Amino acid sequence: MEKFIISRIEESIVLKQKIIDNKELLKNLALLTEACIRCFKEGGKVLFCGNGGSAADAQHLSAELSGRFYFDRPPLPSEALHVNTSFLTAVANDYAYEEVFARMVHAIGNKVDVLIGLSTSGNSTNILRAIEAANEKGMTTAAFTGETGGKLKNLVHYLINVPSNDTPRIQEAHILLGHILCEQIEKELFIKPSHPQ
Repeated sequence: MEKFIISRIEESIVLKQKIIDNKELLKNLALLTEACIRCFKEGGKVLFCGNGGSAADAQHLSAELSGRFYFDRPPLPSEALHVNTSFLTAVANDYAYEEVFARMVHAIGNKVDVLIGLSTSGNSTNILRAIEAANEKGMTTAAFTGETGGKLKNLVHYLINVPSNDTPRIQEAHILLGHILCEQIEKELFIKPSHPQ
């Protein structure tokens, strides 16, 4: 049992080293961070979408921005598109599950906004439709995916494709990279209080 536990931790360490060595991924994360900072400065919002574990990650990261991360500061407008279950189930029932995120993008997305889709395969149809809808509105788009980037690769402005095909490792890396994104946004937009929180 301990060998198994250690093997999974070692896999995580190896993947994180691959991320450090992936200059294109790091560059795209930096550019996405700058885009999110511009978005907030211009009065926009950062939206997230994902399915399953990626939905949890989308909600987690939006909460870091709209709540707080390292310190008390004004909230930033950010939301995960699946949190309204009445909307989600109505659109899935009346239209199709593939349309649930795209329809919300059409409802609340603006040109100054950023949409970040999380999909380990890069091929989730409802994420693809949402990104397409955001692109139509002139929004900035990004995707957190696995190694290949899937179909999202050619649709987004910024691709954060974690160099792995193992879903749990990819999702762990998504949270790491998402936390870095949130920390840098907070650091750039607000002055950290000098007293402990």
